[in-house]
Amino acid sequence: MAFLEIDSLNAFYGKAQALHDVSVQVEAGEIIAIVGANGAGKSTLLDSIMGLTTVTGDVRLDNESLAGKRSAEIVASGVGYAPERFNLFPYMSVEDNLLVGAYTARDDIDKNLATVNKLFPRLKERRKQETSTQSGGERQMVSLGRALMTSPRLLLVDEPTIGLAPKVCVEISEALQKMRDELGATIVITEQNANFAMTLAERLYVLESGVIKAQGTVDELRGDSRLTEAYFGH
Repeated sequence: MAFLEIDSLNAFYGKAQALHDVSVQVEAGEIIAIVGANGAGKSTLLDSIMGLTTVTGDVRLDNESLAGKRSAEIVASGVGYAPERFNLFPYMSVEDNLLVGAYTARDDIDKNLATVNKLFPRLKERRKQETSTQSGGERQMVSLGRALMTSPRLLLVDEPTIGLAPKVCVEISEALQKMRDELGATIVITEQNANFAMTLAERLYVLESGVIKAQGTVDELRGDSRLTEAYFGH
C-alpha cells in the first residue's frame, strides 16, 4: 500500500472536466514530479488532493481516504500545500505569513519556525519585511515555509521554479531535498521544467490535457518521445 494513492481521479470545474482517470502512487519518503506543459492539469491535480475541486475517484493518504474532506481537515491530516499562486498576504510580514500556516499545528510553532529559519536563513533576516516587497524567489521560500508550518507528512509543491533564476532554483532544490532527507517529508512537485524535475525527483508522471501519458523512473523516461510529445505535441 503506497503512502499516497490517487485512484481513477476525475476533476471538474463546473461541467468542464480537467482531469481524466488519473492514478498516481507515491511511496513514503519519495520525491515524485508531475511534469507537463502549461494547462496540462498539474495545478488541478494538487488542488484536487486538497479538496478544492469537484472530483470522482479517491485520494488516500496512509490508507485514509481524503475524499469529501474539507481543505482544513486535509491539512490537519498531514498535507502541506505550497501553491504556484503563492497565496501570500502581501502586506503582512514574512513572519506573520508563516504563522498563518500554523493554525492546524499550534503546538509545533516554535519547532517549525526554527526549522524554516534553518532552511531559509534569508527569511529569518527579513522576518519583518512585507512579502509584497520581496523577490519571486523569496516569496517562494515563504510559501514553502508556510507549508512546513503545518507539520506536513506529505508536501505538495506547485511549480517551485517558475520565473526564478537558475541560482534560486538550486536553492529551492536543495531545500526540498533537506525536507525529505532531514524532516522525513514525502514530496510531490509539479513542474514545467522537466530538466529540473529530473534532477530532483526519483520518478515522473507525464501529464497532458488532464491525462497521464507516461510514468516511470527518471532513467526510464529520459529521452522518451512521450515526454517530448506532452510538451510539443509531436
